[in-house]
Amino acid sequence: MAEVTTLYGIANCDTIKKARAWLANREIEFQFHDYRKQGLDIELLNAWVDELGWEALVNRRGTTWRQLAAEVRDSLDTKSAIEIMLDKPAIIKRPLLVKNGQSYLGFSDEQYSSIF
Repeated sequence: MAEVTTLYGIANCDTIKKARAWLANREIEFQFHDYRKQGLDIELLNAWVDELGWEALVNRRGTTWRQLAAEVRDSLDTKSAIEIMLDKPAIIKRPLLVKNGQSYLGFSDEQYSSIF
């Protein structure tokens, strides 16, 4: 049996909406995991950090990033980044797609076409 494809993010994100529509329009089965409603597991986050790196996971373009104090942003390291992502999962770049144990960040038609 194939592993379930999971899309991680927050429901009101426009990029998440585009990714969900892309998958639905192609009748690709997936689960959606909303960080705000369902939370974020430390083991899962650590696995993403190991696979992708915390630098790739932190969205430096969003409101959550801009709301962090400058000294927090400037002193970010693995440990503090993980703490911030657990506390404020909206700071994680979206969407994060997990398919067959492989994680993918962001969304574009070309990227998803190559994954599926």
